[in-house]
Amino acid sequence: MEHERAEFKYFTLLSGLFIATLLISNTVAQKPIQLGSLVPPAAIILFPLTYIFGDVLTEVYGYARTRQVIWTGFLASGLMAAAYWIVVALPAASFWTQQEALSSILLPVPRIVLASLVGYLAGEFVNSFVLAKMKIFTEGRYLWTRTIGSTIAGQSVDTTLFVTFAFAGVWPRGQLVSSVLSLYALKVAYEVLATPITYIVVAFLKRTEGVDYYDRQTAFMPFRWRL
Repeated sequence: MEHERAEFKYFTLLSGLFIATLLISNTVAQKPIQLGSLVPPAAIILFPLTYIFGDVLTEVYGYARTRQVIWTGFLASGLMAAAYWIVVALPAASFWTQQEALSSILLPVPRIVLASLVGYLAGEFVNSFVLAKMKIFTEGRYLWTRTIGSTIAGQSVDTTLFVTFAFAGVWPRGQLVSSVLSLYALKVAYEVLATPITYIVVAFLKRTEGVDYYDRQTAFMPFRWRL
């Protein structure tokens, strides 16, 4: 297919930024920040961008190419977590006095790492699938309905899985529900506010790349690498 053979100017750049945003978010997520009465992880400033990148990639290049980026991000996150664990486990030089500080930042609880990976993978695939299907249903019109609608679906899965896997049995049930709802609202609001920028980026990419992919014959199987 022409779509499979095409070489694009900006696909690699967008993919790299997507993965960089994911890795940075996972690293800074250790710090809780105060936003009024809410106390979300610091990753809230960046992580919602992964869904915006996912929207743009699916809208312009299609589900199959975005699937490859999602899996690459998953593998990169796993590699990062493994590298952090090895670095912390290696014996420090005799003059190094920051081992405890390094451990507290780079060595999160394994349960939280797993929760983050599970939530990310499920949420991103739901986001991409919903956007691709909505694009066909709307015949390419009303981009805002796809970007916001797919984020509403994807973030609901991501946030619920992450908070549940990470903190069930540790936090009171009421706090779990409150955290899911507040984080979810913040992430969706992020997407809504970014909609004008998303429109500009999507229009630019479709014009310069000469592609506007519709997933009419795409095999929507997440556990597949080929286009």
